[in-house]
Amino acid sequence: MEFSSNLLQNAVNEVAQLPGIGKRTALRLVLHLLQQPPKHTKQLSQSLVELRNNIKFCSSCHNISDSTICEICANPMRDKKIICVVEDVRDVLAIESTGIFKGTYHVLGGKISPIDGIGPNELNIDSLVEKVKSGSVDEIILAMGSTMEGDTTNFYIYKQIKNFKIVMSTIARGISVGDELEYADEITLGRSIANRVPFDISFKL
Repeated sequence: MEFSSNLLQNAVNEVAQLPGIGKRTALRLVLHLLQQPPKHTKQLSQSLVELRNNIKFCSSCHNISDSTICEICANPMRDKKIICVVEDVRDVLAIESTGIFKGTYHVLGGKISPIDGIGPNELNIDSLVEKVKSGSVDEIILAMGSTMEGDTTNFYIYKQIKNFKIVMSTIARGISVGDELEYADEITLGRSIANRVPFDISFKL
């Protein structure tokens, strides 16, 4: 693709680096921005810069936040004794969209994947174990995607905290094997949370 403007080409190349965006889609997006009033592009660029410079991670659950403690953890109406363990922020958003879960979360920041060089030490597992050790948790819901890496991560966490007196459950397999949570529809995901099963039973099935 040959461009008549280096400025246009640079913008398209940057947008094309986003996940799922090819050069043609990037070009359409950039041309769309050029057709909008300048203030719209300025607002977009400012919001992205502010996001990058000011975003924080919750010191309790590691979710994206505007402050030290995210709004979910700070909400007095949430059940702090029930923790749903997820891979990343997208899974929190997916589960929240169901309106079913009223506990809190723990974002691991990934999943165990030796082929990608990601081991337990690269994830937020130690802080989860510390929460369990503190005695303030009644139930851990393992809500990783039903992939090999997700199951490996679930089992590793299970081994770390199985000796503590808490309930350990996993989402029901309304989520197909190999699926990621963020792509599940709200009804299926909501039922999977509501109909969760004990973890030690799930991996024996």
